Amino acid sequence: MLDKNGIAKRIAREVKDGMYVNLGIGIPTLVANYIPEGVNVVLQSENGILGMGPFPYEGEEDADLINAGKQTVTLLKGSSIFDSAMSFGMIRAQKVHLTILGAMEVSETGDIANWKIPGKMVKGMGGAMDLVASAKNIIVAMQHVNKAGESKLLPKCDLPLTGIRCVKKIVTELAVLDVLPEGGFRLVERAPGVTVEQIKAATAGKLIVEGDVPEMVI
Repeated sequence: MLDKNGIAKRIAREVKDGMYVNLGIGIPTLVANYIPEGVNVVLQSENGILGMGPFPYEGEEDADLINAGKQTVTLLKGSSIFDSAMSFGMIRAQKVHLTILGAMEVSETGDIANWKIPGKMVKGMGGAMDLVASAKNIIVAMQHVNKAGESKLLPKCDLPLTGIRCVKKIVTELAVLDVLPEGGFRLVERAPGVTVEQIKAATAGKLIVEGDVPEMVI
């Protein structure tokens, strides 16, 4: 079973050389720490940064350099800072190749709910709706079940949707899954020490298991 850093490290393997990548709030921000050596990517933050690096070491933080989640970040050589209008212009013009987001729920058809729980106060929907409507590829980093032990991979999302039929891949503490165009979660890899039966028990949506499922390499 993976912790949050393990999820981020596995997702970092999906990042390819030359990509422009947006990292959402939460687990996705950790991906910046695990970009494989020799892979050159440009990380974009919707609040107006292009060229983010990993998180700063303790004591080296600059309070003026923050990502969309208000976490302090570092900047790589050649990075740039600009206003949100330009940032969302990049996103809406489909200049971002890959978006990595957290989620509260994902449906077996690739719908995502990640911005609101009815009855709870939210400050705003943020930029996720623009990202899911514009990104060419969306990977979700999430816990497989909620705090009550209920599956977050569902036949249909119960919470208000952020986007429809947009999620391509999901990485959880239990597994890596592809969302198939025709619907269903195809099990690609198991987390270390996790069985297929455990993943089946934690998945409410349609789970497709084909042959022997390998254990992921972290």
